[in-house]
Amino acid sequence: MTPSEPAATTEVEAATEPALTPLDAPADGVPDVVTDERRLMEAADAIRAGEGPVALDAERASGYRYGQRAYLVQLRREGSGTWLIDPIAVPDLSPVGEAIGGAEWILHAATQDLPCLAEVGLRPRQLFDTELAGRLLGLPRVGLAAVVEHYLGLSLAKEHSAVDWSTRPLPEPWLLYAALDVEVLVELRNLMGVDLARQGKAGWAREEFESLLDFTGPGPRVDPWRRTSGMHKVRQRRGAAIVRELWETRDRIAMDRDVSPGRVMPDAVLVELAMAAPKAAQDLPRGHRAIQRYQRQWLEAVRRAHAIPEADLPPLTLRSDGPPPQRAWADRDPVAAERLVAARAALTAFADEHGVPVENVMSPDPLRRVIWAPPQDRSEQGFAAALTALGARRWQVEIVAPMVAAAFAANPDA
Repeated sequence: MTPSEPAATTEVEAATEPALTPLDAPADGVPDVVTDERRLMEAADAIRAGEGPVALDAERASGYRYGQRAYLVQLRREGSGTWLIDPIAVPDLSPVGEAIGGAEWILHAATQDLPCLAEVGLRPRQLFDTELAGRLLGLPRVGLAAVVEHYLGLSLAKEHSAVDWSTRPLPEPWLLYAALDVEVLVELRNLMGVDLARQGKAGWAREEFESLLDFTGPGPRVDPWRRTSGMHKVRQRRGAAIVRELWETRDRIAMDRDVSPGRVMPDAVLVELAMAAPKAAQDLPRGHRAIQRYQRQWLEAVRRAHAIPEADLPPLTLRSDGPPPQRAWADRDPVAAERLVAARAALTAFADEHGVPVENVMSPDPLRRVIWAPPQDRSEQGFAAALTALGARRWQVEIVAPMVAAAFAANPDA
């Protein structure tokens, strides 16, 4: 085989692939943004008069603003057209929620948008998540552009996905992009629904979607300052206390300014400052505008950390309430390690056979927990109850509980 042959084959294959049609303009054009109560009521009336499910999306200013509030909400319904609403100008969208009523919401990556939509008065009674459906269907890529390409043969531009949506007025190209995000969601949902039914996964999807109806965001993290990038460089408890004080100071500044904390001071600079542990302005690391701008606040934070009694310093690491790291299982409990290997092998085989990512059949944490600390009743029913208590859905429990019970039967206590 000559070196040129693989390239020629690739070109032939590429030539036979169907060309994608750009999705570059909404069917009804780009609507004006709703910015007052009168227009909001018009939007609600139009959506109420429409029929079928409602496609929704929200744009945030992640990385620019503090928090994850919505700066634009997009809706589209058959017979209603597309509506773009500015929730900063009209922060209470509950009239729109009332107009939607019990109609199905269609979103892509629902967990990203549900919390900020709830903040403006929009809460679903039923929903369909096209990203989650894509995972259950085993699609190799589940971003919106990839799913639209797979099902509709359309190319969807995503160049404005990470812009600062708090900008006012919003540029016309951004509004075009936003309108297109809801343009084909209904069609996409219908095609994916057919595939879910064909693959016998409609019931799985329904349970997954129902579990999201009350989702308002992840629970509060314990010691969120510990997630500071570069925290591993801090080797003493006093240093951890300094990081904590600096992190909380930065968070207050960011909240007051309504900017992302990373824009006040990047994590790398925060850790550098913590390791320097400055006691006076001349001790501050040089070359960082963020340090100079808020030097009084940083020095006060470091002083507070130095004033903490030794006994009250935060530990370098937190004790986990879960199982030990998997790499330690073989030494600490070899039987449990064998059970986990057996259960994961069965789970992986099932996932491969049904074209579903393993983590969507069962996430690693509940599986490890139920094997490391099993229930007293080690029957399928006992493991089913334990997995349910850990948040697993019924369809997941029906698949995984027998696998866990079999792993225990094959690896009895020594």
